[in-house]
Amino acid sequence: MKTLRNRTLLTLTAGVAMAVSAGANASETLKLAHFVSPAHVVNSSIVYPFKEGVEEQTDGELEVKVYPGGELGSGPKEQYPRVLQGVADIAWGIPGYTSSQFKKSMVVEMPGAIPDGMHGYDMLWNAYDDQLKSEFPGTKPLALWTSEPSIFIMKDEEIHTPEDLEGLKIRVSGEMTAALIDAYGGTPVQMPAGEVYNSLQTGLIDGLVTGASAVNDFKLDEVANVYSVGAPLGHIMFYLAMNQNKYDSLSDEFKKAIDDNSGKELSRSGEQGWNARANETLKKIREDSDNEVIELSDEEIAKFEKIADEFRKQRLAEKGTESVLDAMRGE
Repeated sequence: MKTLRNRTLLTLTAGVAMAVSAGANASETLKLAHFVSPAHVVNSSIVYPFKEGVEEQTDGELEVKVYPGGELGSGPKEQYPRVLQGVADIAWGIPGYTSSQFKKSMVVEMPGAIPDGMHGYDMLWNAYDDQLKSEFPGTKPLALWTSEPSIFIMKDEEIHTPEDLEGLKIRVSGEMTAALIDAYGGTPVQMPAGEVYNSLQTGLIDGLVTGASAVNDFKLDEVANVYSVGAPLGHIMFYLAMNQNKYDSLSDEFKKAIDDNSGKELSRSGEQGWNARANETLKKIREDSDNEVIELSDEEIAKFEKIADEFRKQRLAEKGTESVLDAMRGE
């Protein structure tokens, strides 16, 4: 009887140990949401490198399920609240849609902010701990990066100098670019990217300022036909952010998988992906005889730069963000 009782105890003890072990590494699914199509560059350069890296490192025990096209909520402005509320565990967003929250972070978007030889993602991570962290309450940024340089994408309007913008309605993605277009003499119009196609087609706007990659991602080549390249228009900033409480609730193994597949390396992938898509898109645009691609001359660029340099200095002083730009540049 004693031997049987001991065997029973051993069996029960082993079962409890196995259950505890299994619980420590129980499978888990993270919901990753964004508001654009599965063909958008965010998928190939950010979403799937992260998803595949995490799932491979955890042998599939930590799954990242992707909800594209606004499946968890379509409003681009609401991406950050969705993460905070737990509707999504992770979301991709554009700070420009809620500029008031990201006053410091969006310094990187300013024309001339990124010096030659530096990258937007490096600058954002340089300043994150000391300057930008407070702008991401309740979340853990997994990637911070910028787009390729913005260009003018127009319908039937040639842009060579700031004077050409007078009387034209130009769509912008955020408050900073809106202020810049105003300084150049145009009329800025803020709207989500998903509304641009119809607005350009119907004449609600005359053109827009964004990266060339957006032409492919939103099929803008079907409604735009004039492109001006070379003006100092800055960049667009992006984030991939995770609910902090959700991250904290995970096992150490799962946290490590997330950490190992995010941060600066994932951010670099995003920035490289955006630039590669932009180069491919501009090549196709130039090859299409229905398009006019205006490569601004040095003299034309200088006219924009004179305004842009004064704009940057004045804005940094007004917002008190000179130290933010210094931190971004590692100065």
